[in-house]
Amino acid sequence: MARRRSSKKSNYNYRPIYTFPELHERVCSAVEDDDVEPHWVDRDDDNARDHENEYSTNVMGTFRCENGSCSNDSWGSKKVAIVIRGYEDDGYNAEVFNQRCKACNQLGVLTLHENSYVERVAYRVKKWAGVTVEQPHYGQPGEGPPHERDLCEGCKAGYCLSGGVDDLSFAQMSLGRRHS
Repeated sequence: MARRRSSKKSNYNYRPIYTFPELHERVCSAVEDDDVEPHWVDRDDDNARDHENEYSTNVMGTFRCENGSCSNDSWGSKKVAIVIRGYEDDGYNAEVFNQRCKACNQLGVLTLHENSYVERVAYRVKKWAGVTVEQPHYGQPGEGPPHERDLCEGCKAGYCLSGGVDDLSFAQMSLGRRHS
């Protein structure tokens, strides 16, 4: 049974999408041996800025519920949706999608597994830069608990790989916007 927290409200700004430009230097370090010099491109509010490539994948993280009256403290996920966008001259950005608490449906507070983020972003940046890279093994499909689409902001936005073929990611593949 989860412990009860104080009912004091947090000052945390709950949001469905996170960006991590502070991890850019780690991404640069991960690609420097391949002579790739990526640069971070700030996210615009409506993603209207032209990007050349887009790829959805998953990273790992833990989430904390800040609702003081909720019985759930935290949960982990190996299926945290992320969309990586590639821009000209090795520019990129990445958006990581939040998840909702199963007990109270409030958006969680994400603690990102930074290594999984850096590995996936660096792999994609190298691939788009024309570097020959071996596809990493990230685990077996179906490992872990079942994915809950109604709690995943990535599913709602159409970017989650676990969301099924009826969402935007399938439409993007069909239109050729999702490049490997």
